[in-house]
Amino acid sequence: MVREQTFEKLYKLKLHGMAQALQEQLKQPDMASLSFEERAAMLVDAQWIWRQNRAMTTRLAQAKLKLAASMEEINYRHPRQLDRAQVKGLADCEWVRQHQNITITGAAGLGKTWLCCAFLQKACREGFSARYFSAPKFFRQLTVAYADGSFDKLLSKLARVDVIAIDDWGLTALGDMERRHLLEVLDDRNECRSTILTSQFTVDDWHDLIGNPTLGDAIMERILSHNHRIQLKGETMRPVERMNAGKSASQRQNTAKPSSGEEEL
Repeated sequence: MVREQTFEKLYKLKLHGMAQALQEQLKQPDMASLSFEERAAMLVDAQWIWRQNRAMTTRLAQAKLKLAASMEEINYRHPRQLDRAQVKGLADCEWVRQHQNITITGAAGLGKTWLCCAFLQKACREGFSARYFSAPKFFRQLTVAYADGSFDKLLSKLARVDVIAIDDWGLTALGDMERRHLLEVLDDRNECRSTILTSQFTVDDWHDLIGNPTLGDAIMERILSHNHRIQLKGETMRPVERMNAGKSASQRQNTAKPSSGEEEL
C-alpha cells in the first residue's frame, strides 16, 4: 500500500522518469546491495534524462521539420561540392550560440532542404528552439497576421525562436509588403538569433531578387553578417536516388525468387 501511494505521488508530481526508474529498481534484487545514496542518484539521473528527452521531443515537434533529417545521415558521396569539414564544424551548433546564420544555395535536387532540416534537428538536440518554414507559407503567415492585427504578436513569437529556416525562397518575386516584412523579421533576429535561408539562386543574386535597392541593402546586411555560406553544385541527387531504389527493389526480388528445385511458398 505504501509503495502504491509513493508511485501515485511521484506521478502527480510529474516525476515520471523517477517513477519508472524506481519500478525497474524494485524488479532487480541486486539493487539491495547499493547504498541509499547510490540508488537515489540513479533515480535523479533517470528523472533528468526523462525530462531532457521529453523537452527534445517537444522541440522537434514544434520545429515542424519537413524532412526527418539528421547530421549523421548527410550524404557526402554525391559530387555536389559539399564541404565535409565545414558541415562537421557546424555540427556543434556553436553558430547558434554565436547568433550566426547559414545560407544554402544550389539547383533543385541537391539536398538543400535536407541539409536545412538536419541543421535544425541538431539544434533541437542541443537544446535550442527551431522552426522550419517553406518560403511561400512563411510570407503567407506574415501577410495574414498583418491583415488580422496579430502581426506584432507573430513577430514577437518568431524573435524568441533560436533558429528559424526559410526554405527555397526567391522562386517568386517579393512584393513591397513582403520585403518589408522580411526586413522586420531579420531585424528582430540580427545579432541575437540565427536564421537559415535556402535558395536555388546564388547569394550574389539575392539583392536583385529582393527588387528594392534600399531594402535590399538592409536585408542582405542582416543575412550576410556572420554568415556561413554553403553553395552546392553538380547534378541532381534525385535520379540517383530513384536508380538506387530501383536497384534495391530488383535485389529484393532476386533474393525472394526461389532457386531451382525449391518449391515456392
